Amino acid sequence: MKHFLCAGLLLTAALTATTGAWAQVRVGYGAPAAAQPAPTNTLTDYANPKEYTIAGLTLTGTRFLDPNSLLSLTGLRKGDKIRLPGEAQGSAIRKLMDSGLLYDAEMVATKVEGNSLWLRFKVNERPRLFQITYAGIRKGESESLKDKVKLTRGKIITNTDIKNAQLAVKKYYIEKGYLNAKVKVTTIPDSTRNNATMRIQIAKGEKVKISDIEFAGREEVAESALRSKMKGTKQMRFGRVFSPSKFVPKKFEEDKGKVVDYYNKLGYRDAVIEKDSIANSGGRTVGIKLTLSEGNKYYYRNVNFEGNYLHTSDRLREVLGIKKGDVYSPEELDKRLNGNPGQDLSSLYMDDGYLYYRAEPVERAVVGDSIDLDIRIYEGKQATINRIILNGNTKTSDHVVMRQIRTLPGQKFSKTAIIRTQRELSTLGYFDPEKIGINPIPQADGTVDIEYNVEEKPNDQIELSGGWGGYIGFVGTLGLTFNNFSARNITNLSAWRPLPAGDGQRLSIRFQANGKQFQTYSLSFVEPWLGGRKPNALSVSLSHTVYRSYNYYDLYSRNSGNAVPIGSYTNTAITVGLGRQLKVPDDYFSLSNSVTYQQYDLNNLNIFGNGYSNGVSNNFTFNTTLSRNSIDQPQFPRLGSSFTLSGSFTPPYSVFRSKDYQPDAANPYRWVEYHKWMFDASWFQTAVGKFVLNARAHMGFLGSYNSRTPIGPFERFVLGGSGLAGQGQFALAQDIIGLRGYPDRRVLTLDNNRVATGNEANQGGVVYSKYVAELRYPVSLNPSATIFVLGFLEAGNNWATYKQYNPFDLRRSAGAGARIFMPAFGLIGIDYGWGFDEIPGVQKAGTGQFHFTIGQQFR
Repeated sequence: MKHFLCAGLLLTAALTATTGAWAQVRVGYGAPAAAQPAPTNTLTDYANPKEYTIAGLTLTGTRFLDPNSLLSLTGLRKGDKIRLPGEAQGSAIRKLMDSGLLYDAEMVATKVEGNSLWLRFKVNERPRLFQITYAGIRKGESESLKDKVKLTRGKIITNTDIKNAQLAVKKYYIEKGYLNAKVKVTTIPDSTRNNATMRIQIAKGEKVKISDIEFAGREEVAESALRSKMKGTKQMRFGRVFSPSKFVPKKFEEDKGKVVDYYNKLGYRDAVIEKDSIANSGGRTVGIKLTLSEGNKYYYRNVNFEGNYLHTSDRLREVLGIKKGDVYSPEELDKRLNGNPGQDLSSLYMDDGYLYYRAEPVERAVVGDSIDLDIRIYEGKQATINRIILNGNTKTSDHVVMRQIRTLPGQKFSKTAIIRTQRELSTLGYFDPEKIGINPIPQADGTVDIEYNVEEKPNDQIELSGGWGGYIGFVGTLGLTFNNFSARNITNLSAWRPLPAGDGQRLSIRFQANGKQFQTYSLSFVEPWLGGRKPNALSVSLSHTVYRSYNYYDLYSRNSGNAVPIGSYTNTAITVGLGRQLKVPDDYFSLSNSVTYQQYDLNNLNIFGNGYSNGVSNNFTFNTTLSRNSIDQPQFPRLGSSFTLSGSFTPPYSVFRSKDYQPDAANPYRWVEYHKWMFDASWFQTAVGKFVLNARAHMGFLGSYNSRTPIGPFERFVLGGSGLAGQGQFALAQDIIGLRGYPDRRVLTLDNNRVATGNEANQGGVVYSKYVAELRYPVSLNPSATIFVLGFLEAGNNWATYKQYNPFDLRRSAGAGARIFMPAFGLIGIDYGWGFDEIPGVQKAGTGQFHFTIGQQFR
């Protein structure tokens, strides 16, 4: 029997886009114009479903999607048999909607002939994202939200996308303290292109701040101590700047855990926060109340070990360092078990190859306020290093990295060696120290592979600067430093990007000029592993400086091109050095030696201010430096120390002269003679949170070999200001030392009655000392721009003779500053220092100074 479509035979199964509910399935047959009885056998007769063969499938309503691809999603094909009414029509629609590409879809039977059925799917496409716009906020905030709302242009917009965008924006503002922020997301379709703009309307409202924090049930622990542990949850008070009192739920939850951890650290193992309440005080503030149960304070009674065969229990107790009567602290216990490399219990085993060692502390008994502790040891087997896997060094050659690695194949596994390797890779300066990853990979045969993952960072530097320096006018500088140079690839043109790199050598070229008056050229090269087997560093440097003094009128007149200098000097220097790493007392020590020859040629120029204005001076010195450096990383150290003791010695020419020998009056400094000692110490320690304390001490001494030979003008100390040369940058053979809060080059003590004139101060002193304390805080540790701020206390002085030397007579200052380290430009710093002491005739007490520096650390 054939059924013909009269007025529209219709079978529909529609899914609404908003609720996901199925619409009613209806089957109908159109009737002729004259009323006729309905057929008895219809497609909606659920009691008598009938099987049909699909004779045709079509899909309409698409504008950008491929109809054939959508039909394939239905799971139906021409020739398939389908039972109607039945599950088939619902399943097909469901599959289309599950694709997320459509707003709605329906299935229509367009024709029925006997058992043959023709079907058409009618669909409505979802629009694609064209752009996201924000309303109610500043442009800068819109840029920040782009990283939070992770939707790409061209993506089909679903209800889930709209909801996720709303939640992401709201979460962002809640984390900023805007607890009452309201976010509305709407889509504005463009029917001509089936695109839509997502518009996010934001009403931030006011920041919700914390009016007060109450600790109920607190008896044993000071309230101020608990408040200090809540780093991200602070109550309002006058002067709070660096830790604002906004309420952030996520940080509040973290801080509650810190409060409990602090109690546990003090021995209150049962301490809990029984409940917390947040009272809204009118929309803009909230009050927080924490109800505490402190419990008892506990102490260690007995500490026993189980499972230890390699080491006696007495030896383990000695390493653990916990005695009867000590306060019970799980945090401190974990540190002594695993958290103090080289000194904890795990290092005792793991430095001897026992990679699989573990220790599990178990509270065996709790009696009153005392705890008996069992530490169950699993020693395992010794593991030998099988191979080293190195990933991420796309620029640096493998051998440069491998020579810093302390874990070599065939050696026993060592936890301390791994941690030391991490430090060595950080101090290279080629990799981001925050992203150095170390992954021991145990093997089935009992060996272990160690995988080192590094991420290269830019480390070459360009110095391009200009400035105006008083009478000397404009000064320009061009410097290039390649910190990972490769000399062996100079002839390999394919390795020039822009210069051959990857072998860890250092090449530096620098040029500075001030027109005709001043030019200086320098070239240096360092090979840190001469021969490639041991860290023996070979360094060679050359420099040449020319300075000419002109009559101001001649120099700045119309005929300046014909100006003739009235005085000049040249300085040519060459240095060759060799350094090596020491094994004793430990391998943080290094010793370097070098020889330097400098020639100074003065022509009618009293540059020292002591009457010596003509002649050639020769300075031949032997330099030796003993240093120890355990700093964890170069850009922003958190731990470690650096100590340097150096000495420079010229030949003692005067020792071989007769007592009545008189030096050449015309040139008393033909052969420069002195001995010089320098001591520098720097110590870093993490203080609280991210704050790092840096304490430094610096001293210098310049002397002669005997009383018959006075200390000459060479290699003296010039103190004050930023530590840059400033207007005296053309002075010869001086150590310029910074002292913030005071003018450049003007700190010099003569005696109690005489004030150092500008000329005398520029000559410098023969002994100086300086002490610094800095508290640093990192703003950004991104390798492309490491930024930190600091506050400092500083004191120092410079003395013209040993007779006036008084280590307690110091010029004191305090201030604040910031540092930016960019690989391309080096270190850039600015400070404001407040000098507490008067320099008669130069600066009054209680005067401030701004200081700027580039490319150097303050000494």
